[in-house]
Amino acid sequence: MPKLKTRKAAAKRFQVTGSGKFMRRHAFRNHLLDHKSAKRKRWLGTMAVVDERDADNVARMLPYA
Repeated sequence: MPKLKTRKAAAKRFQVTGSGKFMRRHAFRNHLLDHKSAKRKRWLGTMAVVDERDADNVARMLPYA
């Protein structure tokens, strides 16, 4: 069997936890930040768990994760 290729764009965006879940970044923290509160920016800086409905698609993009 040939080796499966990892989608490198996905590999840069997702991390796998020890339990096998995928983590992602929050959106809306790149620019236009001066009107957002410090609390909101702190929360957007944390990692979020990928929704279970999207986890299968992410797992296919990262076959060895």
